[in-house]
Amino acid sequence: MSLNITGRNLDITPAIRDYVKSKIGRIEKHFDNVVDSQVMLSIERLKHNAEVTVRVPGKDIHCASSDENLYAAIDLLADKIDRQILKYKEKANSHAHEPAKRLEVPAA
Repeated sequence: MSLNITGRNLDITPAIRDYVKSKIGRIEKHFDNVVDSQVMLSIERLKHNAEVTVRVPGKDIHCASSDENLYAAIDLLADKIDRQILKYKEKANSHAHEPAKRLEVPAA
């Protein structure tokens, strides 16, 4: 998984980069088919915003969170994206049924 981290009105320090990698890297435990992920961190007056877009086969999953503390915003974001990845994985696995043309027809 490639991870791009961008800061808007914010310098991305190595500590922030490592923290984001460890938190967003959790999604690989649940789902290993992640193509790409982009994280955008920004600061407004009294809010720290964190957004992520995760590309998986067939869909783009987007989450956003904000808090007064940047690390808390990243934690909220990681929890949200984790839940959405699990939801996507469950939906993808629940549709793996046997095709109708391969089902056996009972003899009458």
